[in-house]
Amino acid sequence: MYAEKYRAWRLEQPFNLVGMRLIIVRSADQYPYPQHGSVSPTTEDGKNNMCLSQSVSFATGGLLVAGGTLAAFKAWKLNKRYLPIAMMPAMAGVQQFFEGHVWMGLNQGDTGMAWWAATGFIFFSWFMWPVWIPFSVYALEPAGSKRKSILLLFAAAGLVLGLVLFIPHLQNPDWISATIKSRSISYEDTMFLDYLIPRPMTYAIYVVLIITPPLLSTYLHVRYFGLTLIAIVVLVYFFLSYAYISFFCLLAGFGTLHLIYIILRNKCHRECPALFS
Repeated sequence: MYAEKYRAWRLEQPFNLVGMRLIIVRSADQYPYPQHGSVSPTTEDGKNNMCLSQSVSFATGGLLVAGGTLAAFKAWKLNKRYLPIAMMPAMAGVQQFFEGHVWMGLNQGDTGMAWWAATGFIFFSWFMWPVWIPFSVYALEPAGSKRKSILLLFAAAGLVLGLVLFIPHLQNPDWISATIKSRSISYEDTMFLDYLIPRPMTYAIYVVLIITPPLLSTYLHVRYFGLTLIAIVVLVYFFLSYAYISFFCLLAGFGTLHLIYIILRNKCHRECPALFS
């Protein structure tokens, strides 16, 4: 009798298979305190508004992947030092494809899709960008530049921060949460560093690690890219903070179009004509 009641109770519980773990997703009245590892297909006003943002994510992803592929092809022919920054638009495009699948998962009520897509999205947000941005600037620097050692330290620090921010999410999949706020996706995840330092301090370290390396570059247009990132941070902080991770990555993705311009026009030739002839 008890076994039959237990099986009946289990069938009534919505669940989501995440990796090798089952996570119960309860409704708000069953689980009144804030949830982690949850996904919700409704906005703050209770309406479903996902089609536009899904389209924007996939269209932006396609544009960036195409532009990044063109830039990588040009970099391969022109100067392989360009390759790391040439890959950034395409990487940003792949990240937007992940967000498009987050929208699809939420739209279809597929929490499994929403979870793995959100995991892919934050892989780029928390792990790839703190490492790849300083490494890309490092690779572009001339061999004798005194900035190279500093940039390499930034890349190493970004690697440590990225591992600390991302790896615990694989061990604790219920830390990842994607919800819709004002027709945008909000990633309200738990972080390991929340147990050690205030969240604003984590964000401050992250911003310093991704913005400072371009500003230290020998090349004028790479420094312009750093200024673009500063402008995006300010814009998101003051006007788009309700879904800051999503908006920052979207706008920074558009910002990488400047990197395509740098490569197609060989803008680094201005400072180092011997390297970029």
